[in-house]
Amino acid sequence: MIAFVTATASVSAVQAADMTGAGATFPYPIYAKWAEAYKKATGNGLNYQSIGSGGGIKQIKAKTVDFGASDMPLKAEELEAEGLTQFPAIIGGVVPVVNLEGIAPGKMKMTGDVLAAIYMGKITKWNAPEIAAINPGLKLPAEEITVVHRSDGSGTTFLWSDYLSKVNPEFKTVVGASTAVKWPVGLGGKGNEGVAANVQRIKNSIGYVEYAYVKRNKMTYTLLKNADGQFAEPDDENFKAAAAGADWSKAPGMYLVLTNQPGKVTWPITGASFILMHKAQADAEKGKEVLKFFDWAFKNGGAMATELEYVSLPPPVVKLIEDGWKAKIKDAAGKAVW
Repeated sequence: MIAFVTATASVSAVQAADMTGAGATFPYPIYAKWAEAYKKATGNGLNYQSIGSGGGIKQIKAKTVDFGASDMPLKAEELEAEGLTQFPAIIGGVVPVVNLEGIAPGKMKMTGDVLAAIYMGKITKWNAPEIAAINPGLKLPAEEITVVHRSDGSGTTFLWSDYLSKVNPEFKTVVGASTAVKWPVGLGGKGNEGVAANVQRIKNSIGYVEYAYVKRNKMTYTLLKNADGQFAEPDDENFKAAAAGADWSKAPGMYLVLTNQPGKVTWPITGASFILMHKAQADAEKGKEVLKFFDWAFKNGGAMATELEYVSLPPPVVKLIEDGWKAKIKDAAGKAVW
């Protein structure tokens, strides 16, 4: 049983030969599971610091880790300027969660516009007409909404704010889309772990977390109206539906954001989590070990991903990724590491 307690939990005991990574809390549950299984299979460990995407980007740029992890992909020009390459590792969904007495998981409906208004401080009561209109028959409390958001630089926040910016022009202007935004209202939590803990602790609250945290903590999630006007359920099949139309081969630097995709069952806040590595590897053996870990995960980690409600990358995308490793990641002499 993996406990998601602190935002800096280490996946394994630090050893001299262990790989080091840092960043997104979104994929931490699956990276922890993969790392545990990989250690058993190979004896090689991974020390992954779950500190948020912003921290992961900073650490890989500073060369203090072997890889960074971010749910906000970097654009091709930034990758080029920093000597980095990136690839998607896993796909998952960001989900609204609430703490409301008498309301069971999946019974409340939400729309992007209502979520945007709540996170801008324009809707402040749970029984507001806008919420009541999409939830006929649901007993809504006449209580103030406590808004919970991330306090750290976060790819989960990027996906959340990117989606809300796409569906609500005012939100785009007032708040915008980034790993760190200036929230007009609410209180912060560090990592998906911190947001989940705050929502569980505070009655009448709302927050957003990656779906593995919803499952593990048995949180009350809402349905969400998608681009086709359907109220979708968050699960791996609906995350898969959102990723179905993604054409990674035509995306410069593999930059793709999967929010608000079309489709009847599509979950609208779906995203890939990315790995960032330096193209020129100072320690070629360590770089190769990182690639071996993700190659092993792509080939052997599918069932573990499904168990935690993530979506594995399809084989053609894995081939594209590994072809990219051969072409881009080199040792000090310019020889391919993979």
